[in-house]
Amino acid sequence: LNGHCPIHAKYFVNNYQYLYNDSIDWFFMDTTSFEQLSAPMASVGDASKWLKGQEMCNVTIWNDVPIAVVAPNFAILEVSETDPGLRGDTASGGTKPALLETGTSVKVPLFIETGDLLKIDTRTGEYVSRSKET
Repeated sequence: LNGHCPIHAKYFVNNYQYLYNDSIDWFFMDTTSFEQLSAPMASVGDASKWLKGQEMCNVTIWNDVPIAVVAPNFAILEVSETDPGLRGDTASGGTKPALLETGTSVKVPLFIETGDLLKIDTRTGEYVSRSKET
């Protein structure tokens, strides 16, 4: 193990606030100490689909290196593009794709329109509801 004894490895999970990314690294801050850390895209993984800024994430640190980032269970994201909504069509159960502000596409009910704020379950990638939060 490259001279490292796994018994002495430092491993912990902490809440960090997502700040921004530069397409290579993703930057987070400990809101207690204001210490910042960067995580490579490989560590951020699917969490990148749901992060736009200021979200609190669970970051797993091993030997001072972020190895995994978990997004909050729910994200509030704006629809940046979707086909025109069908008002009143709430009972048919049909869906259509919607592109979110993070660049992720999700299936949404037919009545959802561009500009709507949506609550998305980040664990499944599924639409939960419309949201009034920002």
